[in-house]
This record gives sequence, structure tokens and C-alpha cells, in this order.
Amino acid sequence: MLELNVNIVDAFTDVAFKGNSAAVIIIDEWLPVQLMQSIAMEHNLSETAFVKQVNDDHFEIRWFSPITEVDFCGHATLAASFVIFNVHQHLKTINFYAKAVGDLSVTQQSDGYIQMMFPNRSPKEITDIPRALLDGLSIKPVQVLLNDQAYVVIYDNEADVLAVETVNEQLIKLAPHDVVVTAKSEEYDFISRYFWPANGGDEDPVTGSIHTGLAPYWTEKLNKTDLIAYQASKRGGKLLCRVSDENVYISGKAVQYLSGKITVQI
Repeated sequence: MLELNVNIVDAFTDVAFKGNSAAVIIIDEWLPVQLMQSIAMEHNLSETAFVKQVNDDHFEIRWFSPITEVDFCGHATLAASFVIFNVHQHLKTINFYAKAVGDLSVTQQSDGYIQMMFPNRSPKEITDIPRALLDGLSIKPVQVLLNDQAYVVIYDNEADVLAVETVNEQLIKLAPHDVVVTAKSEEYDFISRYFWPANGGDEDPVTGSIHTGLAPYWTEKLNKTDLIAYQASKRGGKLLCRVSDENVYISGKAVQYLSGKITVQI
């Protein structure tokens, strides 16, 4: 019998039941991949983060959706950082290592925000738009870009972002890529929605990782490096973004929902 401590944290929000929930499990040694996947499937949250401490401020991190291990996840990194900063209150900076993206630096800010330094993954425009993408969205794109994570669909206005409906049977054909729709916003600098039937589910509540592509795009369009973003899912979440040539700094708050123990047979 294996007993593990688990925390469930709402990320990119300062109130409970908003933002995006992630489970965080800190372990001494890596568990078998199938066991980590089974735990993530049992949680049925967007992500479960498994974190292994290497030394005082260095940690390795892996992320699992209910259906697969993913290369990169922003909101679960925020959730994991929130847990670590609460456990190790002397720390002000955490250094994560993830195999697919390398080193990720996270800093606790004095205003309650947690700032994550991620690689700049600016998307590039494509002209050969997949049929499955067009058939999978109820509103035709104005422009389509692509980075290594997702197709970035540009709309003329935020009303289209809010109104668009998807056909998952079509979008799943785009695997391994997901789909994000985005537009300039009146209240924020830009808004978005993220759909990932190939890798996790229907619509992700708040997706930190895709803002490493969205923020550079909107930095160029709006001619500003500091941006306020809102992901307009049913739960919703606000992200502060700052863009440099090499990195995108994404900041958010988090709220503890649950702490407890799980027991599994091994």
C-alpha cells in the first residue's frame, strides 16, 4: 500500500471554484508511469503534477492529464509552486526542470502573485489550414498560426471567441496539436479559449502554457510587452504576461481547495 499527500489548488484565480484546478503530489522517487497516469485519470482534473525535490530549491516536475502525460503545463506549475512556497516558506524562488522544456524559474511576488519564467514560443502564420480545423469550429478563422502546442485561431472580436462552438470529432484529428481561439478584448488586452480533445478533454478552463504563444503574438499586434489576459471558459482566469525576446513571464494567483492523502495498491 502506497500513501501519498495530495493538494488540489485552483490556479489563476484569487477565489475558490474559479481558474483551473490541478492536483499536486510531491514524491521522493518517481512512480511508475502507468501509476501516475492512473492517479491523474482518477482525479479527472485538467492536470495532476508530480514533483520530485532534487535539493533545497530545485525540483523536477511532470504533468499528466486524465489521458496522457503532457510536455508542458502552466497552471499545474503555478499550483505546484503555490504548494511548495507554502511548505518551504523560506523559499522565494523555485527552479523546476521538465524534460521537454528544460529549466523553469518561478518567483513568489510580494503582491501575492506567483511569476513563472517560460520560454517564448511565438506562433507562426500558416496558409495551409487543415480541413479538420475549419470543420471543427463554428466560426471561420480570420487568421491561423501554429506553434509546437496548438493552432492559434484569430478572430475579429471577443464576441466570436465567446460564441464559437467546436466539433471535437474534427479537432481530435489535429493531434498532437490543440486549438486556441483568441481576439483583442475591451476589458483586457486579449481573451482566449482553449480546446484540447486530443490531449485532455473538451475545453481547458485556464491554460498557462499557451500564453507563451499568445502573449508574443499580442505583444507584436498591440505594441506592448506587458499584457493582461483572460481565458474565457466557464470558470475563467486572469493572467499577467510580460514578453521578452527569449522568455514569457506569466503571473497568477492560486487558492487552496483540498489537502489530504490518497492510498493506492502497488
